Amino acid sequence: MPERVLLVEDRESLRGLLSRALVAGRLEVVAVGDAETAAERLREEPFAVVVSDVRLPGADGASVLRLARGLPTPPEVVLMTAYAEVPAAVSALREGAYDYLAKPFEPEELLRVVRRAAERFALVGRARELEALLDDREGGLIGRAPSMGNVRRLIERVAPLTVPVLLRGESGTGKEVAARELHRLSARGAFVAVNCGAIPENLLESELFGVAKGAFTGAGGDRVGLIEAASGGTLFLDEIGELPLALQVKLNRVLEEGELRRVGETTVRPMLARVIAATHRDLEAAVRDGKFRADLYFRLKVVQIELPPLRERLDDLPLLAGRFLRHAAARYGARARALSPEALAALEGWAWPGNVRELRHALEHAAVMSEDEVIGPLSLPPELRREGLPVAETPTYRDAVERAELAAGRQYLTRLMQQHQGNVSRAAPEAGVERETLHRLLRRHGVDPSQFRGGA
Repeated sequence: MPERVLLVEDRESLRGLLSRALVAGRLEVVAVGDAETAAERLREEPFAVVVSDVRLPGADGASVLRLARGLPTPPEVVLMTAYAEVPAAVSALREGAYDYLAKPFEPEELLRVVRRAAERFALVGRARELEALLDDREGGLIGRAPSMGNVRRLIERVAPLTVPVLLRGESGTGKEVAARELHRLSARGAFVAVNCGAIPENLLESELFGVAKGAFTGAGGDRVGLIEAASGGTLFLDEIGELPLALQVKLNRVLEEGELRRVGETTVRPMLARVIAATHRDLEAAVRDGKFRADLYFRLKVVQIELPPLRERLDDLPLLAGRFLRHAAARYGARARALSPEALAALEGWAWPGNVRELRHALEHAAVMSEDEVIGPLSLPPELRREGLPVAETPTYRDAVERAELAAGRQYLTRLMQQHQGNVSRAAPEAGVERETLHRLLRRHGVDPSQFRGGA
């Protein structure tokens, strides 16, 4: 279905000329001669693009712009202006106009600008559609990748149970998000989160187990610990691998016996919280090295859920970006609602060592820096605009392997495109992948097929 364009031009001869040029470009055109009629049509019908002269009888083109930008689904606005009115057109750009054309111009130039505006309208529209698909709960799990589908199904299966759950995955993959989703679906009481690596070791015991009056100097009264505070709800032990060995013994006893004692007392209290633990560490290796107790490890891992790294679910980038841009708009008043194809390609080409958390911060930066509704690559953080993966001063083995794989992949794809003169359809069977998969690999590795197509 062709994109609909509203053309507002008071000179009948020019209106006809421009209409014919747009129709020849396979656009559907509604042409009117004044701002009042344009306003009526805008209120009654949807349009992708409005092309309006700045100077009109009665109300001017600026009023058309303001009305269009205030609509629930605002079309892109292109202004036509005489040379002397260029400052007014530039001012209109700041108010949200897509572009302006200084008269005289060729009809073909108008067609090019309108097509680009229609493309941006479609981009923003797809972003809104993605937003509609998202769960509006803050932090809810999202993603269409098969690995995320497995995570979601496992969460739904075990959420109503009281069995301990161990969440595993790299930093930033969303382990706390998964823990909160488990809690939400369990219909339990409070959700109490504890970062075992963030509380000083000398305070951690009293924070977890509570303190009886007079247990030590300064303990002036009884204090409920976090385990007890989670009674009837969920206790989330983040970074469980950082828990000191002495407290591992005590926590294991609480889980085994279903009861606890505050520091400095003998009274036994019931432990009624469901426990969810999370770690980015290799706990099996920690057990072998004597840094984590085997009995606690086996008690926590009754159910294990592995959160996939972002680099293994790049197809979820548009969904995640939609959520994070919406949050940036609400939190910072940012205008950005969508990513340009070039910006999305830059995101797909990054290794994301910080995973979803890093993506969120990158998009918040981009949303704040962008002056447009569609984020271009120049608004992304500087490191994402550079080719390749982030390089640490002393890279880990995983980082070094990823960089080598990316370099090898780019070399292979470059040679493949050279052999097939940039024809992705012909190259895909040789690569052993589907055409769309090859397109995604080319974007991720920064290889542009058009560079390998010879001229006629």
